[in-house]
Amino acid sequence: MDAFTAGLLQRIRTTESDLSRARDEGDEFLVEVEQGELDDLRRLAAEHGVEVGASCA
Repeated sequence: MDAFTAGLLQRIRTTESDLSRARDEGDEFLVEVEQGELDDLRRLAAEHGVEVGASCA
């Protein structure tokens, strides 16, 4: 796995964790921000042929 792929998958995992935390805390604004970031990261992964596994679902 190259550095780009590893870094992208790590960012996805971190963003998923941040999104979950925002939901748990009831922070609707932060949920929207994190969801937008996650959508962008998943789009970037798809554009570069990076498979997002079950841990990044």
